[in-house]
Amino acid sequence: MENITVTIIQTALHWQNRSANLHHIEKLITQINTATNLIVLPEMFTSGFTMEAESVADVPEGEVLQWMQTMALKKNAVIVASAVIKEEDSFYNRLLWVKPDGSFEFYNKRHLFRMAKENEHYAEGKSRLITTLNDWRICPLVCYDLRFPAWSRNVNWGNKFEQTHQYEVLIYVANWPERRSHAWKSLLVARAIENQCYVIGVNRIGLDGNDINYTGDSMVISPLGEIMSKTKANQESIETITLNLNELNDYRIAFPANNDADEFEINI
Repeated sequence: MENITVTIIQTALHWQNRSANLHHIEKLITQINTATNLIVLPEMFTSGFTMEAESVADVPEGEVLQWMQTMALKKNAVIVASAVIKEEDSFYNRLLWVKPDGSFEFYNKRHLFRMAKENEHYAEGKSRLITTLNDWRICPLVCYDLRFPAWSRNVNWGNKFEQTHQYEVLIYVANWPERRSHAWKSLLVARAIENQCYVIGVNRIGLDGNDINYTGDSMVISPLGEIMSKTKANQESIETITLNLNELNDYRIAFPANNDADEFEINI
């Protein structure tokens, strides 16, 4: 089965300045000098984590999506990130999954960070997105979603004695502050182990417009909970890593812990 390569881009963001962010990140993307299937950017990559939704929002198929379509085509890779999008009368922290052919899917962030009053400015999502890339199934989520393991749970209820997995890769794009970096790093590892999947976490670095500092700590984690990436905290970085599907499937066969998973329902 086909492996995939993933490129994670850890960078500072210009506060509420879409054009500056698009220009800067385009320069970083052009520096990717190896073939890659997937490029992962931080949460709210065009603005930073802001509650001033009205001043930074784009329309659903506006400049942000068009830029991502251009970059995806140029690098022949899927690009995933979140941005502030206004649709009808609501604002969303919307993750966009954009393919080289210009087609796209999206996920609206489900868990809104009430400590920053995100729930007062944005509408919550109602369903997960599980998408595909070659032979891989991928579940992309956003930042605070990381704290809620039921939402991330990699189980597809079937036969009582035989559970199947829904995805092979779990992605979190984030603006996760330095003050809670221990939780970020710990929970990413936990999600990989409990879901028997690869986990990709991409976080920003630097100060935002609220003087909140971010150390990045972006990483790619194996299904065993081992950190595969070499990206360092506080440094702008572009790193490409190969994920091996045969190794993942062999591990799941040898250690079928999902067969003993508890059944539950999520009320939306």
